Amino acid sequence: MDFSSLLIKWYKENKRDLPWRETTDPYKIWLSEIILQQTRVDQGLSYYLKFIKNFPTIDKLADAKEEKVLKLWQGLGYYSRARNLHFTAKHIVNNYNGKFPENYKELLALKGIGEYTAAAISSFSYNMPYPVVDGNVYRVLARFFDINTPIDSTLGKKEFKTLAEELIDKKNPAEYNQAIMEFGALQCTPKQPKCDDCVFNTKCLALKNNTISSLPFKEKKTKVTHRFFNYLVFSDKKHILIKNRMEKDIWQGLFDFPLIETTKSIEQFENLNLEQYKKLNTITNKSIHKSTEYIHILSHQKIHATFWSIQLNDVNNIHTSELKILTKEIENYPIPKLIENFIFKK
Repeated sequence: MDFSSLLIKWYKENKRDLPWRETTDPYKIWLSEIILQQTRVDQGLSYYLKFIKNFPTIDKLADAKEEKVLKLWQGLGYYSRARNLHFTAKHIVNNYNGKFPENYKELLALKGIGEYTAAAISSFSYNMPYPVVDGNVYRVLARFFDINTPIDSTLGKKEFKTLAEELIDKKNPAEYNQAIMEFGALQCTPKQPKCDDCVFNTKCLALKNNTISSLPFKEKKTKVTHRFFNYLVFSDKKHILIKNRMEKDIWQGLFDFPLIETTKSIEQFENLNLEQYKKLNTITNKSIHKSTEYIHILSHQKIHATFWSIQLNDVNNIHTSELKILTKEIENYPIPKLIENFIFKK
């Protein structure tokens, strides 16, 4: 039995029951693939169901306010995915009469859709033989064929794509693509793969050559930037000040607190540059509490956050452009996980 046949046989016996596998609707498949790009299935499933409930069709998603889309996305991270999702929904409604293009190249031209997602929609919705190549697929192929070409190199991407195109079951591309991704997620896992009861354990070259743990290989290490956030949490008995992050930075479109970014951790409140809050220095009836440091790790950044809670008699004394809301209403706004952690740990 060849690679694809054995893989599909394994899939039929081991696949998980997931809602996006029960449809060929390109909208639902697109939504699931965008959610799952940087998210495990067990976490992404609840978000998928939530989005389908709120936006059962692409027209409903296109008509939604971005703030609602971001609120529903809250906790998933990589928020550009949500903004691109919303943009592309409006684009398809306005330019394609609400119907997804069936052409691979047209799919690829849509914002937020790369080769992987275009291949997924093409195969799952239209049964076209475009192979998906994601982290799971790189891992399965690198190990089965014992390939040490870096997957983050131009040569590696080309080599793995060519191999994937050769292996895909041309008559059954949808099931093959589902199978290889599922195999990587359940069987050929990044750590502690289940090699002992693997259907490929007599054919896997990496297992034979004892190179499983080193594959797939990456040549570049992610450089992590350390950032130091000092949040000013202005509040009185009923209100709190929040700020919409409009600049092109992390969490664009979400809400957090007034922020002063520094080059290192600040020990004393007096050492913060409060130039934009001059009036604060003249307010005597203020109580300031410093939080412990919160660490929030992103793909290329490590955020060191300190929350300075500043209790005032009236937040109107701080004349800024921030939004004044009732404290209990903050849950209605899309906020980063870091802010959520602070609010509910307080």
